[in-house]
Amino acid sequence: MYARIEETEFQGAPVLTVATRDGAQATIALNGGQVIHWQPAGGHPWLYLSERACLDGSSAIRGGIPVCFPQFAEQGPLPKHGLVRTRPWRLIEQRSESDLVMLTLGIGSDRETEALWPHAFDLELTLGVGANRLDVELAVSNVGESALSFTAALHTYLQVHEVELARLEGLKGKPYQDKRDGGTIKVEHLDALVVDDAVDRIYTDTRRPLRLLDGGRTLSIVHEQFPDTVVWNPWVEGAATLGDMPDRDFRHMLCVEAAVAASPVTLAPDESWWGRQSLIDERL
Repeated sequence: MYARIEETEFQGAPVLTVATRDGAQATIALNGGQVIHWQPAGGHPWLYLSERACLDGSSAIRGGIPVCFPQFAEQGPLPKHGLVRTRPWRLIEQRSESDLVMLTLGIGSDRETEALWPHAFDLELTLGVGANRLDVELAVSNVGESALSFTAALHTYLQVHEVELARLEGLKGKPYQDKRDGGTIKVEHLDALVVDDAVDRIYTDTRRPLRLLDGGRTLSIVHEQFPDTVVWNPWVEGAATLGDMPDRDFRHMLCVEAAVAASPVTLAPDESWWGRQSLIDERL
């Protein structure tokens, strides 16, 4: 069996499907440039996608790995999480080998984005799918004539069997902004974060790998040049306000997001920046 890349549709929307020779799978929605499914070879899916998610570009897709740019969350005057989550991305390059598939998607500024944010930019999202890993790299280029500043995130929805039983390791000793407590700055004292209530935190200086333990499986989460990690779960009350998520699905997802959120990145004209997130299933 050879690796393959196919252009097809999912729920009537354009997607790319990927399969490696080993049996790893991924699906990427072109609306939003968003990975919505990733399953390592011989394993179970690691990304959560709501059964009510809308993929036609009329609203953001609830699940997978949304790309937030040039504004994370509501930290500025732009729409929540920025300008590219619902817009069509284009396939720039694809390459498949026996055990690896790589794709590069792109999107740039246009009249609609510049009406809201008066800067010229190009984004590239490069995806690498291997037997036990998914690499997602976001590159930002300033193609305008003035400096621009942005925040960004790969808003990763991870699928877990039961969120109260999952453990997220690697954040001990890290300061975080607790957005559910008025933005108060606190320090993580636990060896492993266990979610048993609503959580919305921006951890800073999280450059070492994290590990998510979910029953009998473990996911290693590695960030490069994303200095922050956002951890989010809406819990009962929050999930009830989300029309595109079944009420009880909060129990089966945990967002662990590679982010540059605490301090913006500034690019001069012709400058570029990149950040990468790697998800590695530790079974193989």
